[in-house]
Amino acid sequence: MGNAKDSRRTLIKNARVFDGLADRAADGVDVLIDGRTIAAVSTDPIDAQSADATVIDAGGKFLMPGLSDAHVHLMGNANGYLDFVAGPTGSLYTNTLAEARRMLHRGFTTVRDMGGDVAPIKTSIDRGDFEGPRIFPSQAMISQTSGHADFAFVYQTPQEFGGGPSRTDEIGFTRVADGVDRVLAAVREQLRKGASQIKLTVGGGAASMYDPLYTLQFTPDEIRAAVAAAADYGTYVATHVYTVDGVRRAIEAGVRSIEHGHLADEATVALIGEKGLWLSMQPFAEADHHYPDPARAAKNTQICAGTEAVYGWARKHGVQVAFGTDLLLEPEAAPRQSVMAARLGDYYSNVEALKMLTSGNAALFEMAGPRNPYASARLGVIAEGAWADLLLIDGDPIADLSVIAQPDEKFVLIVKDGVVVKNAV
Repeated sequence: MGNAKDSRRTLIKNARVFDGLADRAADGVDVLIDGRTIAAVSTDPIDAQSADATVIDAGGKFLMPGLSDAHVHLMGNANGYLDFVAGPTGSLYTNTLAEARRMLHRGFTTVRDMGGDVAPIKTSIDRGDFEGPRIFPSQAMISQTSGHADFAFVYQTPQEFGGGPSRTDEIGFTRVADGVDRVLAAVREQLRKGASQIKLTVGGGAASMYDPLYTLQFTPDEIRAAVAAAADYGTYVATHVYTVDGVRRAIEAGVRSIEHGHLADEATVALIGEKGLWLSMQPFAEADHHYPDPARAAKNTQICAGTEAVYGWARKHGVQVAFGTDLLLEPEAAPRQSVMAARLGDYYSNVEALKMLTSGNAALFEMAGPRNPYASARLGVIAEGAWADLLLIDGDPIADLSVIAQPDEKFVLIVKDGVVVKNAV
């Protein structure tokens, strides 16, 4: 990070602080940042001169941890379908770097990327060369042939029969693998490339062309092989899946994070809670995605129809729920990330939503264990020793969660890794 950054000290005075954990905010709080972490949080005034710090007067505004998103596709957010199949490879990465900066300026300081070759992007951001959020990479989405992440054209011969990889396999956005041996190799390949956790697609999806939602993808033995290979590296498998049968197959195979789950029933949602697993949900509405053909549009409608019930059952049964967006292949829709975060207030109290967006998601990220690239400090909280990732908001999201859907106007200060990336105080 460099000595200049590590020696920087910033004092935010007189803030109304939501620490990511409590049910209410505390008034008149000073927060001292020393280098990359928070050095002190005090209701007694901290003297700026003795602290040798640059002072920012919050004027009583709302200070909270940076937002997080547990299911992004940075490369998928930044590029459309034609960019992937016909565009130059370099543009995929430059577009992704540009979107990473925009995401940070929307207040998202940490994300878990669930499919895409973003480990090199993460390295550049962590080094301080570019602005962007902290990234927990999954690297390529691993799929069976004809599965959710099989982007080969229908006339292409599958690799099992001697065909070549699809364009998205070539660039590390996806990896098609059939059979236990190839699944093992695919998991180990992503770990070699820097994955924090592994993403498997074990059911149908809206964005994919060949798989109705009811399909079961990967055999139990294939999923168990992926789980074992990830566990050998101290981490876990997360699975794209919507349906009852798909979720239950994933649970039985040892998967620890269910991505989506919108078509589950109450008993299956309760089972996720009983097993102590994570449900990484998205508050989908039909307008979040647009599909050019009736079949995929119909799948999207069906998925969105399950959102409210699954959130309700998750609350009823005490399931650990994470927030994500899963916006994909529509760069113009990327700003909906902020709208979707505010939409959590339709299903949870405002303070419950804020906890999920901060310390809650962080607990899921930390499940990567030794693969957690940011384990040397705490994420998602304002506390002594935590990472200095902070938002100062002109408004009170505990009273009105909609303010987080207006980052350009309402986020007057954004700090990530101790560095002020926006200051409009």
